Amino acid sequence: MRLARHGLQIALVAGALALSAPAALAVAGEPAAGESTGSVRINPGKAYPGSTVTVSTSACGKETYGKGESEVAGQFHLFAGNRPGVLTGEFRVPEDAASGTDTVTLKCPPRIKQTVTYQISGRPHGAVAAGFGWAAGADQADDSATSLALGGLLLGGAVAGGVIRARRRASRTGASA
Repeated sequence: MRLARHGLQIALVAGALALSAPAALAVAGEPAAGESTGSVRINPGKAYPGSTVTVSTSACGKETYGKGESEVAGQFHLFAGNRPGVLTGEFRVPEDAASGTDTVTLKCPPRIKQTVTYQISGRPHGAVAAGFGWAAGADQADDSATSLALGGLLLGGAVAGGVIRARRRASRTGASA
């Protein structure tokens, strides 16, 4: 019986790890040939149309100049920042930019290339998508169905665990009486 309880706990932990594995693999990906492993920072990580985005990198080493290109905003320059070995540049997200992701490519001599993405979020109009509600509209119906199915599965597991525990408690009480 103890094995069944521990098995359920192990299954829940393994399920949580399995759901987070694709995100961890995407973050820990290997750089492609010719790409640097230096750090790149984008601030803010979630921009909106009309905002200014600042990009800084230490991937260029001792260089004092680099170039950058945003798929949405176009080209910009990287100049020496406040700290040694860090280049900084900025660009403005166009007012007509659609929500989604934008890829920024940075290039420094001699053949250093760094690519990073960040989120562009539109300004909210009306209701805000905040979980299992349907205020966001029909375009998120698939996400809601998946979330509801996963929530139902977890809720069902919790109920089953409670029933098993109650039966065990009842059988212990009946055996000792």
